[in-house]
Amino acid sequence: MIILRERRERTTVLRIQGVVKLGESARQFSELLEKVLEEDEGPVLLDFEKIDTLDSTGLGELIGYLQRFEERKRKMAIVRPKDRVVALLKLTRLDTLIRIFPDDEAALAYLSG
Repeated sequence: MIILRERRERTTVLRIQGVVKLGESARQFSELLEKVLEEDEGPVLLDFEKIDTLDSTGLGELIGYLQRFEERKRKMAIVRPKDRVVALLKLTRLDTLIRIFPDDEAALAYLSG
């Protein structure tokens, strides 16, 4: 898994490539979200355009950190997930907890508002 971290105004953008599943990739995903939680301020945008697989471990990490960010009054959103990831988010009803956007501009407008 490859994760690129950048700042766009007040928002931390994480561009994630590969898989987020049980093992090394879920641990790497978790460690990065922990760093962003502790080191950065403001909202977080997760770019899932190049995520090939997201399993229950990856979903668990996402849910856990979504709650932790919300406790600190910080928004989180997902941009450009593939259809199968959208289907998984809808099946687990996570789409009711985290906003999903088709492009950066819409996501950044929501996160900054």
